[in-house]
Amino acid sequence: MNVRDLEPKVVWNHFADLNAVPRPSKKEERVIKFMQDFGASLGLETHTDAVGNVIIKKPATAGMEDRQTVIIQSHLDMVHQKNSDTVFDFDTQGIEMYVDGDWVRAKGTTLGADNGMGVAAIMAVLSSTDLPHPAIEALFTIDEETGMTGAMELEKGILKGTILLNLDTEDDDEFSIGCAGGTDTNTKYTYEDVAIVADSQTYNITVNGLNGGHSGVQINEELGNANKLMNRLMYGCEKYNLQIISVNGGSLRNAIPRESFATIAVNPAYLAEFEKRAQDLKAEYAIHDADLNIQIEATTQADKGMSLTDTKKVTTALYACHNGVFRYSRAIEGLVETSSSLARVIVKDGEFITQSLQRSSVESGKYDVAYTVAAPFHLIGCEVVHQGDYPGWSPNPTSPILDVLVAKYKELFDNEEPKVMAIHAGLECGLLGERYPGLDMISFGPTIKGAHSPDERCGIQSTVKFWKFLKEILANVPKF
Repeated sequence: MNVRDLEPKVVWNHFADLNAVPRPSKKEERVIKFMQDFGASLGLETHTDAVGNVIIKKPATAGMEDRQTVIIQSHLDMVHQKNSDTVFDFDTQGIEMYVDGDWVRAKGTTLGADNGMGVAAIMAVLSSTDLPHPAIEALFTIDEETGMTGAMELEKGILKGTILLNLDTEDDDEFSIGCAGGTDTNTKYTYEDVAIVADSQTYNITVNGLNGGHSGVQINEELGNANKLMNRLMYGCEKYNLQIISVNGGSLRNAIPRESFATIAVNPAYLAEFEKRAQDLKAEYAIHDADLNIQIEATTQADKGMSLTDTKKVTTALYACHNGVFRYSRAIEGLVETSSSLARVIVKDGEFITQSLQRSSVESGKYDVAYTVAAPFHLIGCEVVHQGDYPGWSPNPTSPILDVLVAKYKELFDNEEPKVMAIHAGLECGLLGERYPGLDMISFGPTIKGAHSPDERCGIQSTVKFWKFLKEILANVPKF
């Protein structure tokens, strides 16, 4: 079945149109133009602010003029991840989608349902001719995935709405009323290449086949981190004169790393140790990452690499670097409060670089884990920079629009009780609330699994449910 034939057709067709447009973070020029043209084609007031956010305004339908103006918001950019054996150019190609049972997937890449399904639903509202709704301010932000620049620099004064519906939550039975803030910790260490130790051979190591995923929402699943696993293969192997020549691990700051590739020089006696460690790791991760692949292959002999001393420093710092859940919430049972993900490890051309993302729903906890991550890198003499800081979103359990959503959800879906929760991921609501104080905000959306990985998929029946619910909410927005 073609994705365009799925119900609700209006949503899936807008999603297909959107997915034909390359839209990586920080390269949103084409999708910004796409949204500008879309707004103009409908004859709606369309504005683009200085940073690139697109705002499209639609008047209330007849009889809804006395309802509060609603801001509906999603982000335009998407995470670009692909399997290593997938030939695909995100800068020039549209996403190739297919139907798999009750899911829509992409062929070897991320799908872009995060947050493209939210964008498509808003487009469906804007293009509708028979859907009752109050005055709508559609806000399409840029660069959510790599810094939340759009929300952070959103033009003040352009929006007049009092209610904000963020369509970026990824389970259709959940309403998010709070989220974690975040910060990046980036490190750099400069070293000089030295001669390879005598009797060493050069090998390429591959760690791949891991599930990967969202480093906030899925951090509690204890999925394998390719950067940490690669380091476990090399750590403590100075007895084999192991020298790092290069490492390229992970890809994006907000994705759990699925792959790491390294080149090392080492005494061939290391091979037996490597095989044992590889088998131990496969057994350890057999449940959560059953397709984990670890290989070592001889390659062209290298002349120079990192010194034994620097290799020891680097592998020790990486081993000491915290990765995963740091603390669970005392206020909300089962909620991850604070975490860190070691997203990127690079050794190349005399530089050792790491990138990691820390998240917390408590500001002091965010800095605590960031400094914890930084400490081992400070100890080996790295330059450490904390940047990209953004605030969390404090829950408001007495939100008036929350009451509307809960009541309508139960009415529509056989008195089922929705889950009202905070999430351990970055939503733009915290920043938007700073730019526009007093907004009554809530986040919801269709079920999306495996976001930020090539396993990303969006539920088909869940999208039917989500669209039905969104229409009902817009028809029942409170009066002024």
